[in-house]
Amino acid sequence: MAVIREHLARRGLGLHCDLQNEHAVVANNVGLLLMLEYGSPQQQAEWVEGLAAGTKFFAFGITEPEHGSDATHMDTRAVRDGDGWVINGEKTWNTGIHTADADLIFARTAGDAGDGRGITAFLVPPETRGFTVEEYLWTFNMPTDHGRVTLRDVRVGADAVFGPEGRGLAVVQHFFNENRIRQAASSLGAAQYCIDRTVAYAKERKPFGKPLADNQAIQFPLVELHTQCEMLRTLIHKTAWTMDRHGTFAASEQVSMCNYWANRLCCEAADRAMQVYGGLGYSRHHPFEHIYRHHRRYRITEGAEEIQMRRVAGYLFGFMSAHAPKGV
Repeated sequence: MAVIREHLARRGLGLHCDLQNEHAVVANNVGLLLMLEYGSPQQQAEWVEGLAAGTKFFAFGITEPEHGSDATHMDTRAVRDGDGWVINGEKTWNTGIHTADADLIFARTAGDAGDGRGITAFLVPPETRGFTVEEYLWTFNMPTDHGRVTLRDVRVGADAVFGPEGRGLAVVQHFFNENRIRQAASSLGAAQYCIDRTVAYAKERKPFGKPLADNQAIQFPLVELHTQCEMLRTLIHKTAWTMDRHGTFAASEQVSMCNYWANRLCCEAADRAMQVYGGLGYSRHHPFEHIYRHHRRYRITEGAEEIQMRRVAGYLFGFMSAHAPKGV
């Protein structure tokens, strides 16, 4: 997945790699991976075939209006009610909720704010009474599919619990690790695309009678970006290989390294491309501004780059244990 997504992103925008809708020929199928890992036999019977075929989809309800990076402080609560649960709370940035067959809602069922345990995941159909999509949030890049939802006395059965009760944070971290390596690979490919196109353009463009490429002011920034791409490619491939061989949580530190560096690098490469291309680079005649807008979001989503660096620091300084799913 990582190798192919990088390969496709390096070839620019097109039907094979549509940034606007998060579509690519090859996906990481994170919903299917989660269902196979955490779904009950009943849930797997209902969901696996559709998730694999792309005919079913569930959104991911972790972020709240007052809690983003501090997800363990969420205000959404679920309490037992007979043989089921009643959920109350609010979620935002529910990407894809407009087409989702269910929303994977994370709610505190035990413990105190900040506790890693006591958070439980629930598969909640959007048509459930009390579940309301209040608005869709326009963004820098994608205007229509990020929903803010409220849950008012939403009743679900015991069969809605996804994964072990109180251990929903492991589901969250599994989701994030899979998406972070996906984002890193895509950002790396897009960064290399910007560099390749800019180098080619610098050879052709001849202001003052000589190619832009003759100027070290043009060469050196692109050399630095290209060098970073080469080093990052090795780390991404190694990290993806480790996840394949030893599991999603075997390379959490490296996943965070890949993610924050690749997303930042892509923005820098797109910005450099716009600068070298000048006015045309800033226009929509070329895709650099589109790439910047899309990949700029990755420096926030699935854990802001500051959170990624905090996680790396946690492993580096011994505050976090390797190979164990921790908080976001």
